[in-house]
Amino acid sequence: MMFEEKIKELGFDLPEAAKPMAAYLPGVQSDNLIFTAGQIPVVKGELKYKGKVGLNLTLEEAQKAAQICVLNCLGVVKSITGSLDNIEQIVKLTVFVNSADNFTSQHLVANGASELLGEIFGEKGKHARSAVGVNELPVDSAVEIEMICRVKD
Repeated sequence: MMFEEKIKELGFDLPEAAKPMAAYLPGVQSDNLIFTAGQIPVVKGELKYKGKVGLNLTLEEAQKAAQICVLNCLGVVKSITGSLDNIEQIVKLTVFVNSADNFTSQHLVANGASELLGEIFGEKGKHARSAVGVNELPVDSAVEIEMICRVKD
């Protein structure tokens, strides 16, 4: 099944790659690996989830933010490869969570992204992951995600 069709079946839209907010590229391909820049939960130019998880946002809201972030990562991958069907494996996610003091469920926030990738890609969506609590993120974003994936030669 085509991965973009699966995204639609799950009720999501695959966004186009967002324009960088500063001096960087949204993604870079090196051999058969694609590295995305950190993606935040922006939909059509609007930041959907801002603030600290555990203070301004619930775990469930942060998981939704993580889903948007990972879809934005996939939009970057598509902009580089032309199709998500060129993905052979999601290799790694790094998930940054704008965390309130004493919020320690960053790994559960990251599950929002990881579980969605599993639903879209099956075995190809299983990946290594780091989930890190941080004091602040750019533009007060609740979550930011970087992705590494392997694509066809």
